[in-house]
Amino acid sequence: MEDIDVLIKGWYVVTMNATRDIIRNGAVAIKGNKILEVGKATDLEKKYKAKEVVGGDRFVVAPGQVNSHIHITGEPLTRGYVPDDTPFEENVFMWLCPLYAAFEAHEEKMSGQLAAIEMLKSGTTTFLEAGTIRFMDEVVEGLVDIGIRGRVGRWIWDLPPEPDVYKQDTDEAIRNLEQSITKYRSLADGRIQSWSTLVGHTTCSDPLWRAARDLANEHGTGMSFHMSPAKLDPEGFLAEFGHRPMVHLAELGVLGPDVAITHAVQVDNNELAIMAEAGVTVAHCPTTALKVSYGVTQVGKMPEMVTSGVNVAIGTDGNNASNYSDLMRATYLVAGLFKDARTDPQMFPAEKAFEMSTLGGAKAICAEDEIGSLEAGKKADLVLHDTDRPEWRPLLNVMNQLVWAADGRGVHTVFVDGKKVVEAGRMTTIDEDRFWAQCQAAGEAITSRSGLPDKSKYPVL
Repeated sequence: MEDIDVLIKGWYVVTMNATRDIIRNGAVAIKGNKILEVGKATDLEKKYKAKEVVGGDRFVVAPGQVNSHIHITGEPLTRGYVPDDTPFEENVFMWLCPLYAAFEAHEEKMSGQLAAIEMLKSGTTTFLEAGTIRFMDEVVEGLVDIGIRGRVGRWIWDLPPEPDVYKQDTDEAIRNLEQSITKYRSLADGRIQSWSTLVGHTTCSDPLWRAARDLANEHGTGMSFHMSPAKLDPEGFLAEFGHRPMVHLAELGVLGPDVAITHAVQVDNNELAIMAEAGVTVAHCPTTALKVSYGVTQVGKMPEMVTSGVNVAIGTDGNNASNYSDLMRATYLVAGLFKDARTDPQMFPAEKAFEMSTLGGAKAICAEDEIGSLEAGKKADLVLHDTDRPEWRPLLNVMNQLVWAADGRGVHTVFVDGKKVVEAGRMTTIDEDRFWAQCQAAGEAITSRSGLPDKSKYPVL
């Protein structure tokens, strides 16, 4: 018998392999940080001698999900402070930007850790960050300690004149971008890696767009940015350049298969064709689209994107836009929104939605050969869902249950890179009880320091 580190057993093992096999009474053999074999538990128990056996016949074992767009700084510690009835422009410029500017270094570190903990405890093992506001050293240190896998970058723009704390001219923005890419290129055995990240929208000059593309090429990273959630972006590009955002970015040479574009709700058919030809990924953030009223169910082209070959992944965005970082909840919305919008029950079945949250996310960060499915040779990023819960019983169809019934509350154990980071619903890498109290104090201090009013509609006595 071959010695291995961990044997994970499950009632069902959802592999997401090429044939989408679901193995009843299955198991996953882990050696080091990789999956050695996936198969029937009885077969693997005969082949391998494990230092630790995890799971059992009440668990569904699945790949860790990949959050393709999340703000890990600026919002986790101000969750829900922004009123939920603010239009896009007010939401971003009157609320989020001032809140982001109020953070200190230790608070950004705590914010990143809070986001990582929420993701891990709800079954997400990898994320693509929207851009750390200012203090990347502290944030990256915190992420390494927590044990999550992620792609990180700094908040980079050069056109907005305020807030002063992160105002950057073009040369400074390019220097900041290059520094963040080179300094954090690969840490913690590759778990944390830097990306060429821009804020996007109408906040970047053409020289900055080109520099970000060149730096991504030079360092072999991906590139990500926000674009066209609301009408503000296409209207801005039309006024400035005479054509819409995707046309302009294609002319600049920005688009390609290593590009993840967040939102892309307000795109026309010509832009869709450009995106498909370039092979970009779209990070679809359904909760934000609903809460900030982007019109995704009216004009969103996510079904057409998938049909045309665009990789559509799923993100949760910021905690004042979706307020949660549980990708299982966002996957549920993806499965449902366009069924209703198009009055077509064939839109995004459960299997496709879960694929978008795993393999789609892996492709979004150019890591489909490493994560997104449970297969020999891939990284050991796995989630054990506990079925001894009301939302999981009776269990008759695993994929329907994962997408339509379950959410992150049922996550029991999580492995990242072969290491157990969640056990019995609790983090193994941090003192949770102490951390919750620290987060509460920090959130109250940040919102007070920002000077923004408390807009709660009900009186608190």
